[in-house]
Amino acid sequence: MNTNKIFFFAIVFFNLFFTYLSSNENMKNKIYKNLRCLVCQGQSIADSNSDYALTVKSVVDDKINEGLGEKEIYNFLSDKYGDWILYDPPLKPKTFLLWVLPYLFFVFGALVLFLLIKKNLKT
Repeated sequence: MNTNKIFFFAIVFFNLFFTYLSSNENMKNKIYKNLRCLVCQGQSIADSNSDYALTVKSVVDDKINEGLGEKEIYNFLSDKYGDWILYDPPLKPKTFLLWVLPYLFFVFGALVLFLLIKKNLKT
C-alpha cells in the first residue's frame, strides 16, 4: 500500500470518528436541555451546577456510553423521577391536560375577543 492510500484511509477514519463524537455531544446537549433540574426552579440540568444536575448528567453520559438512544434515556429517567423531569413530556392520559390546556385557553380567548368585538360593532 502506498502512503497516499494510508493517508486517505486515516483521514476518512478520523473524520468518521470525530463525526461520531460530535453527534454524541449534540445528543448529550439536547438531552441535558430537555431535562429539568429538580433542585433548581426553572433550570435545565444543562444550566444547573447542583449536585443533582451533575448526577443526572453522569447518568445520561453512562446511558449514552451503553448505547441507549434519546427516547430510551428519557423513558429511563421518567420511570425513575416521573414525567415532570422532562420539559417535553410525552402525551399520556396523565399529561393530557398539560398538552391540551394551552390550546383551550387560546380558543377561549379568541372566542371572548370575537364576542367583544362583535358586541362593540353592533353599538
